[in-house]
Amino acid sequence: MQLHNLKPAKGSTKKVKRIGRGQGSGHGGTSTMGTKGQQARTGSKTKIGHEGGQMPIQRRMPKRGFVSPFRTEYKVFNLGQIDHLIEKYGLTEFTPDILYINGLISRTDLVKILAVGELKAKISFKVNAASAKAKEAIEAAGATIEILNAKQG
Repeated sequence: MQLHNLKPAKGSTKKVKRIGRGQGSGHGGTSTMGTKGQQARTGSKTKIGHEGGQMPIQRRMPKRGFVSPFRTEYKVFNLGQIDHLIEKYGLTEFTPDILYINGLISRTDLVKILAVGELKAKISFKVNAASAKAKEAIEAAGATIEILNAKQG
């Protein structure tokens, strides 16, 4: 193999479509734009969602429901899950920072604890929210819980 014998792999290169470079190119004349009309002119484009006169899908579909822009989304952990996470990751306390370090939540997630399952470990909790039953269950297990502000978390 020598330098003058090198070629690109078959099919890896394509010919560039040179528009408006004379009739001999095959793309001269109307430059692949068809003849006359709005779409043949420069600057023509259809709006997003335009379906050529057919009623657009966003107008055919009925309006349903409401999504509040002020809703607070929490990453939810159940008490049963927490015992499993303590064993798996060797957690000494349950805080958003430690959960983030272990890859369980993202940096901006808010953490909430729910009372599904039982808690056996006695560790301290610092979370953004907890249900009333979860608080009772945590304190009954001998653990402590502190509720953080959303901005602190």
